[in-house]
Amino acid sequence: MTDNVWTRWPSREALGREATTRPRRLLGWVTRSLVLVMLLWGAFHSSRVQGWGVLGAVTGILLSAVVAWALFRTTLAHRLWPSLALYGVLLTIAVAAQAAHFGVVALVLWCGCAITALERLPIAAALPVTVVALAFYAAFNDDVWLTTLATTAGLSLAGYVLRLDAEARGNAQRLLTQERAARAAEAESAALAERARIAREIHDVLAHSLSAQLVHLEAARLLIEGGADRDQILERVVAARGMARDGLAETRQALSALRGDMTPLEDFLSELVGTADGAETTISGERRPLPVEASQAVRRVAQEALTNVRKHAPGARVRMRLEYGEEQVTLVVRDSGGSPGELTTTGGGYGLLGMRERAELLGGSLHAGPDDEGFVVTLKVPV
Repeated sequence: MTDNVWTRWPSREALGREATTRPRRLLGWVTRSLVLVMLLWGAFHSSRVQGWGVLGAVTGILLSAVVAWALFRTTLAHRLWPSLALYGVLLTIAVAAQAAHFGVVALVLWCGCAITALERLPIAAALPVTVVALAFYAAFNDDVWLTTLATTAGLSLAGYVLRLDAEARGNAQRLLTQERAARAAEAESAALAERARIAREIHDVLAHSLSAQLVHLEAARLLIEGGADRDQILERVVAARGMARDGLAETRQALSALRGDMTPLEDFLSELVGTADGAETTISGERRPLPVEASQAVRRVAQEALTNVRKHAPGARVRMRLEYGEEQVTLVVRDSGGSPGELTTTGGGYGLLGMRERAELLGGSLHAGPDDEGFVVTLKVPV
């Protein structure tokens, strides 16, 4: 059958109890208890219940309860034919109860079948069950025809309203489940992004520190091969040791940044320029705290740019300018140029690529290339 409004089952969330609140579950238990009391009252409030009649009445009520429980399970599992068979059993029990002069029991079973069929079955299957159950109810009810007609219409409406209410609860449960899944996915994405940020910070710190150490160690190797004196070689080794110490300090600073505890950006750039000969820094615009990612990008680009100057243009003058704009912050690092050093070919060549990737991740840009004087690196990051 085509899955449409006539053949579609109510959702499992609608038929189950997960979406029901505690007061609603309590109301359900009270309703079932009242139905059971009515069945017992209708079965035993009769002078004909004697001897074997008592046993038959008890057996019929217990069988009805078991069949009703099984019916709730089969409808929850969306099993159509077993559900219809169980409805047939309940209708048969009701007919037998009417034949045994247990009219109240029969009427309760017919009304229950009519209502639950509309609530728990596909409409195409629920309508025949409801029509048969209400037909029996109308045939054996002692009220006038107008009252019986109003009662059957009310029972049909009640069953359909319960169906709509169950579907609404089921939709709310599905939306809640989807929202929880979305929040879990968002939390996982945030965790992955944070891990990527931590990995990027550690990588940038180590890349800068190790690259600078490599510069001095490679210089020491070249000096040794060239037969330089001990003092020149020792100077390079001491410089490499200093870079290792600086790298350790930068690693600690990166960890502090990950915890949200960083030194002001202006102080960091001043200290960074202070370690390089012939370098100066200028800061313009209204100074203000930057987001952690933007601040870290400026720091790493400044470090990488100075490292590149040491490698490719040793002795060149460096001018660093940090400009605070309304919507972005701009860092410009310009060197005066010079002859390529002996260590130009050392390193992996990934410094500019890493800086550009960091800027693009933040929605900014990075441009690097020669100008009239030497080489210029320009970073723009939105804030």
